[in-house]
Amino acid sequence: MKFERKSGVLLHPTSLPGTPGIGTLGEYAYKFVDWLIDADQTLWQILPLGPTGYGDSPYASFSTFAGNPLIIDLDLLVKKGWAEKKDVRPPEYIKSEGNVDFGSVVWWKMPVLKKCSEFFLTNASDEDKALYKEFCKGKASWLDNFVTFMSIKNFYDAKAAEEKPESSMWYAYWPKELARCEKEAVNQWRKTHQKELEELKVIQFFFDVQWNELKAYANENGVKLIGDIPIFVAPDSADVWANQNFFQLDENGRPTSVAGVPPDYFCADGQLWGNPLYDWAAMKASGYSWWVARIKRVLELTDVLRIDHFRGFEAYWSVPAGSATAVNGKWIKGPGMDLFRAIKRKLGDIPVIAEDLGVITEEVRALRDESGFPGMKVLQFAFSADEAREHGMTNYFLPHMFDTNECVIYTGTHDNDTLQGWLENCSSEQLVLVAQYIEGQTITLEKARSLVKSGMLRRDMIRAAIASSALYCVIPMQDITGVGNEGRMNKPATTGQNWNWRMSKKDLKKAYADNLSFLSGIYGRNC
Repeated sequence: MKFERKSGVLLHPTSLPGTPGIGTLGEYAYKFVDWLIDADQTLWQILPLGPTGYGDSPYASFSTFAGNPLIIDLDLLVKKGWAEKKDVRPPEYIKSEGNVDFGSVVWWKMPVLKKCSEFFLTNASDEDKALYKEFCKGKASWLDNFVTFMSIKNFYDAKAAEEKPESSMWYAYWPKELARCEKEAVNQWRKTHQKELEELKVIQFFFDVQWNELKAYANENGVKLIGDIPIFVAPDSADVWANQNFFQLDENGRPTSVAGVPPDYFCADGQLWGNPLYDWAAMKASGYSWWVARIKRVLELTDVLRIDHFRGFEAYWSVPAGSATAVNGKWIKGPGMDLFRAIKRKLGDIPVIAEDLGVITEEVRALRDESGFPGMKVLQFAFSADEAREHGMTNYFLPHMFDTNECVIYTGTHDNDTLQGWLENCSSEQLVLVAQYIEGQTITLEKARSLVKSGMLRRDMIRAAIASSALYCVIPMQDITGVGNEGRMNKPATTGQNWNWRMSKKDLKKAYADNLSFLSGIYGRNC
């Protein structure tokens, strides 16, 4: 796919304002699209859309195919006649402003969605029920496995809360025949839990209808959606459970090796992610069918796809299961271009952004270039005082050092400090370096700090990103509004306080839209 010069905003739907507990696909999602239109922004980038589990991370979902029930808008269900208003009223402890309290939202909203699904199955029109049946038929390849997995999980999670097994993973406490996904046992479960399975399917239907209507509205108004998938999937997922032959697991479903990244300057022990690794030989033997289906599904929901940790396709860090850290891992070759040729044969040229950050070798760059996928440039990564002293301003994340315009520039990502928070935490030497590069003049430390406090340096960094030669430019909404690190989306290797930021209704300011519109116009991104 040929990328054209465009710009847009990174904002996950959970961060939208104005609805009980969490952002949804309702009124403010449409208002955000309207704001993008006013701002002459033609890209809306999101994080993965799957149903989140422990840690609330969209990068650790119960399914890479399913949608997150928590962002279903209840008022839209009522408007369609698929729910009763009395059933969707939130309790007093669920607020429409402030950060997401995932525990409270799950506790309240999942039973409400179950009630809505029951209402739909009893009261929906024949036409709507026909649409639902069509959805079930069209998505059966992943939907049946997902709802079965969640049904079994819900049942045995309740038992595990009392019995406290050694692990919370399905392979540790489900009956062996179900954990192994044996056909006879799974079919028997489906026969005896038909009502629950049907309700879970209806909830996915709700998500699919609402998302597709929002996507159509965005597309009709010239806004493309950039989706996101992590290279690996969560161990506690329908993806692993239903496709055990495609992963490095033992006969009981336990991972034999897990994913991570090696020790580096920032982390002496590396990062132990714990995701089960793929059995790439088995994947290849199937024609990479699971990966083809996964890419196809995400491109049903979005227009462009960002693949997280792209370097893992060239080589991945494999850590023996049970390791306490990632230190004892080793690099193992991935599928390389063989995977992407197979995907192209099935799906044609696909619009992909390669997240090529981290430990990037010449082999990874060669894979990215041969695939034809644009990589990423992150402006926060461009300013190293040590590098500048030794080599001058030659960091390849700096706009004047881009080796190609076939790339996407970001001021920061979901894993970084917000831009304002990053500037406030720069060392004195680094801050002066940033200020002098961005402002194009000699600047004292006192003046640089003044520029940070006023927000001017942040705004000028956004201008520099939009002005760059990169074909796509994407700015996190937090950087547009100027929120500090209280708006940071995720701090890698931590849990408990991530993914919960929500913008305020007042953040959809005309002044922000007008400024973006001007910058996109003067730098040729509003074509």
